[in-house]
Amino acid sequence: MKISISNSSDKPIYRQLFDQISMQILKGELESGFALPSIRVAAKELRVSVITVKKAWEELETQGFINTVAGKGCFVASLSEEELLEKKTKMVENKLLKDLEYYKSMNMKACDFIDLVKKMY
Repeated sequence: MKISISNSSDKPIYRQLFDQISMQILKGELESGFALPSIRVAAKELRVSVITVKKAWEELETQGFINTVAGKGCFVASLSEEELLEKKTKMVENKLLKDLEYYKSMNMKACDFIDLVKKMY
């Protein structure tokens, strides 16, 4: 599990953790059953507060990326291909909604935006 924290980012640290771990799960880099480090170990290794890691782990569990087993730890959830695709689609939609607000504020037409995306993709 590779995590890179940026203290200069506008994004909260717990969100950086959530985004990076969920992305690794969606890409198949962290497979079903993979044991995440304990909250205390992760906090120490990343040099962040236990509360920050706890918040990220809770969000990962709420979103269905991990499962917590009492007394054993947190593990990557077993997700079907359909569930993975659904989660990927939802994450892309959420990101796109935020970005679209910016493009709309610049009075960019939908067709121009789509043409730009096609050109860049």
